[in-house]
Amino acid sequence: MKYYIGIDLGGTNIAAGVVNENKEIVAKTSIKTGSGRDVNLIVDDMALAAKTAAEGANLTFDDVEWIGIGAPGTANKATGIIEYSNNLDWYNVPLVSMLEERTGKKVFIENDANAAAYGEYVAGAAKDADSSVMVTLGTGVGGGIVLNNKIYTGFNFAGAELGHSVIVVDGRQCTCGRKGCLEAYASATGLIVTTKEYMEQYKDSAMWDIVEGDISKVNGRTAFDAMRKGDEAGKLVVDEYIKYLACGVTNIINTFQPDILCIGGGISHEGDTLMVPLKEIVAREVYSRNSARNTEIVAASLGNDAGIIGAALLGLAD
Repeated sequence: MKYYIGIDLGGTNIAAGVVNENKEIVAKTSIKTGSGRDVNLIVDDMALAAKTAAEGANLTFDDVEWIGIGAPGTANKATGIIEYSNNLDWYNVPLVSMLEERTGKKVFIENDANAAAYGEYVAGAAKDADSSVMVTLGTGVGGGIVLNNKIYTGFNFAGAELGHSVIVVDGRQCTCGRKGCLEAYASATGLIVTTKEYMEQYKDSAMWDIVEGDISKVNGRTAFDAMRKGDEAGKLVVDEYIKYLACGVTNIINTFQPDILCIGGGISHEGDTLMVPLKEIVAREVYSRNSARNTEIVAASLGNDAGIIGAALLGLAD
């Protein structure tokens, strides 16, 4: 049996797992990223997470074929450099060589959303598709595209940044420098901003009770939980959130017309509460609505494991 380690580097957590040749995770672990820390400390923790995952699978690095990383931003897999990551505030970080020095293993790298999309393509909800798109709703909005069975990165490895397409001209400031990006509205971060805006307008909202009167405790579930309690303001937040997400998803489908579009990330765990109205809006708005065949919108089946599995198997994609 062959084993590979996948690392899903996020703005919040460093998740690492051991994946076997059957594309199954056999052990995994997670460490807080501590975004904003010195790069060397974060890479130290990536190496630690990889080692801890291997130990959890009763393996050593000698038993591991390679390590793959899914990292946010522009990941140049030819040079191993993270050229730009707005969520980590990284510029030209030689991540592959840094982790190879710490682990002694061959390291592959890809954009985190591309890695998650590849994971769903090889082992998840898009397994039987020739072309698929993955949209991840986390700290940011990631995009990953597999076209005709190959990961699409663009000539400069900066392709598929679907979260940085503008859906509101001169809208909210995005961390990428533009205004009105899908990420500014449809990420968990954007949802939190919207939730807080409505809480300030609706002082009697159940959202205040959910966070015990402390607005700093708002998270991506707050509005959904309030809506389920019948709270009007919570419903307004959720409706606005899904409206913006549907706009972005419709744009993506109009551009690529993939067999399958997977929705992943933390917010996707809301299940039908999110997916049913999202599908209804997209079905009304997508350009191909009168076609005999349309893109199937599905929840990513691998959950948070997609990034780990996709990263671990990057050596098979090269």
